[in-house]
Amino acid sequence: MKKIDIIFLDTLSLRGPSIWTYPPVIETWVDIGALEDLPSNKIPGLFERLEGWLPGLVEHRCSYDERGGFLRRLQEGTWAGHILEHIVLELMTLAGLPDGFGRTRETSTRGVYKLVVSNFHEEVTRMSLDVGRELLLAAIEDQPYDLDEAIRLLRRKVDRKYLGPSTAAIVQAAEKRGIPHIRLLDDGNLVQLGYAAAMRRIWTAETDQTSAIAETISRDKDLTKELISSVGVPVPEGREVESADDACDAAEDIGFPVVVKPTDGNHGRGVFIDLMNFDDVRKAYAIAVGEGSGVLVERSIQGIEHRLLVVGGKLVAANRSDLITVTGDGQSTVQALIDSQVNVDPRRGTTELHPLSIIKIDTAAKIELERQGLVSESVPTQGREVLIQRNANHAFDCTDDVHPDTAQLVSLAARVVGLDISGIDLVCQDISRPLGEQGGAIVEVNAGPSLLMHIKPGVGKPRPVGQAIVDNLFAAGESGRVPVVGVTGTHGRNVVAKMVAHLIYLSGQHGGLACTDGIYLGRRQVQKSSAANWEGGRRLLLNRALQAVVIENGAPVILGEGLPYDRCQVGIITNIVPAEEDLSRWDMQLTGGEYYTTHRSTFRTQVDVVLPSGYAVLNAEDELVADFAELCDGEVILFACDATNPILVAHIAAGKRGVTVVDKRIVLRCGSDETKLSRLVDAPYIGKAKQPKQIANVLAGVAGGWALGLSKEVLSTGIKTFGLDEIDPAALLPLRAKQSQPAKKPATQRK
Repeated sequence: MKKIDIIFLDTLSLRGPSIWTYPPVIETWVDIGALEDLPSNKIPGLFERLEGWLPGLVEHRCSYDERGGFLRRLQEGTWAGHILEHIVLELMTLAGLPDGFGRTRETSTRGVYKLVVSNFHEEVTRMSLDVGRELLLAAIEDQPYDLDEAIRLLRRKVDRKYLGPSTAAIVQAAEKRGIPHIRLLDDGNLVQLGYAAAMRRIWTAETDQTSAIAETISRDKDLTKELISSVGVPVPEGREVESADDACDAAEDIGFPVVVKPTDGNHGRGVFIDLMNFDDVRKAYAIAVGEGSGVLVERSIQGIEHRLLVVGGKLVAANRSDLITVTGDGQSTVQALIDSQVNVDPRRGTTELHPLSIIKIDTAAKIELERQGLVSESVPTQGREVLIQRNANHAFDCTDDVHPDTAQLVSLAARVVGLDISGIDLVCQDISRPLGEQGGAIVEVNAGPSLLMHIKPGVGKPRPVGQAIVDNLFAAGESGRVPVVGVTGTHGRNVVAKMVAHLIYLSGQHGGLACTDGIYLGRRQVQKSSAANWEGGRRLLLNRALQAVVIENGAPVILGEGLPYDRCQVGIITNIVPAEEDLSRWDMQLTGGEYYTTHRSTFRTQVDVVLPSGYAVLNAEDELVADFAELCDGEVILFACDATNPILVAHIAAGKRGVTVVDKRIVLRCGSDETKLSRLVDAPYIGKAKQPKQIANVLAGVAGGWALGLSKEVLSTGIKTFGLDEIDPAALLPLRAKQSQPAKKPATQRK
């Protein structure tokens, strides 16, 4: 019997829409070898081991589209490639990634499958594939497998590489509004929302509208207090100090209890509250001075600390913190009580996915214990309540309780500092009452606040803070998109792409073109090597100066890289000639390598990504292309050299748009309406030969310009000027010589 193994033959990273789905995926060719003869129902104990190791598989609906659907397939008998797909998806879920997409298809080679899974981050996905293979082989051969360690390593990779929860919440909110995003750092939280001139950028909870000056002000707590207090916002009395002795003097002037904290610290590090004597002030100063560039001593405000999130001048969420206490049992140490009474809460953890953090006895906690005459190894008596940490974890949502006056105050504080997104820390007894009547005050205004406490509060309902940020960046009706034109097909796509870019230039817009000839910004060529690929297209989408983008894509790009854009305003398919497309590398993607189906599934991708508000421009004289009309979410414009083409005629008769040639003139038709443009003889690119291929390319380009809403004048001028720069100057010499000769006299004047 052959040795059982699973071999990855090749792996492709499809970073955009492909024949499989819209989001990025990893496509892996898997050879299951001898397992082709061993479906799951013929491997003793496989079902039980996988169900025991990965109980979450019960949620995989699979082809039955019901809970437990995949497990049912596993019992009935399915093959290793399909099993590996579901294992990898479950591993990624356990590692903290969203639910993903998966497909497995057999190829024309026995035992070789195409396995496709969502690619949230390439390193994580490839690692999940490797771990999934090892786990499946262990389950097949009834060998032990340390799944906990594998999940730990995967989670660590996700924590390091995937978007943080704050950034992810904003990105997800953008996706719900149909706004595209591009991650700008492989392992960071810098993300572009939107394309080209319509883009915005975020970095966690900061945006490209966050002022650098405002952020600097927010880090200087003393300056922040001075500014917001000047407009009537209540702040605690206090000042910056220069030494431990000065801190004691300030505390004496203010009156105990006091707070000691860094002037520009963050995340609560080095903050000590309710200090009651000079000894505590000195200890706190020694720690706080190491956490920032200076130290503040302030009056301690009695009450509970709250974090209020302000976006675009509006309060959108609020949380309150709580005291962390344990109750003695007369037997356990303080540390043991923390572990058994506090840290056992499943909401607590070390990752950003946990709304509550693990409580440790840090320096601040040690000071709290010392005040109570305790240390970490002390054993509190039965029933004694021990305070571990003050104002720990803003875990309790209280958005609905915030008094309107307080909401106005925090909004004012954010505006005075100048932050578009800010986390306002305030202390009060009751957030539902005005601050003034209870002696409450705002103690900090923070830039780039964490959103996790509002997205996933320990208690209370989550708040749509990501949506609030996206709505502040993009006004109602804005999509973050500029017109994107995608051009594909076997022949003519380069010419058509260049003509559409030419029309955009004539319209006065600053457009970009990525094509076989390189990259053009307006009329300027900035790259001479081919840019008809994912990288070339993506380069244009990152350019903030571009108002429209044209991108050429061949079949190898769609199959091997994915489209560089998620959706487009205009998708053009010139023609499909299967015999002239070299797709040999991808012939295995469907059983038998069927040409018709392979090419249809490849080129239809360009139509699949057309926006509902967009247009597909299709060749009515190519049946393969014309059939795509029914797949388009938007409208369809057909083009044909022959005005009597039955597909075109039926399309126009239905009140839809078409571009064709009538009496040797290019015309636009829609129902009974007809708009005449230029004569064929006036088109330099078509020339005297008037070859159908050249005419079809011009018609496709005109249809693309029409879909973009360009005027009749621009379209006519484009026809008359496109191709002038490609005419051989020598060919113009006879014409110029003829024009330079004197006109012949009329016959009646000759003698």
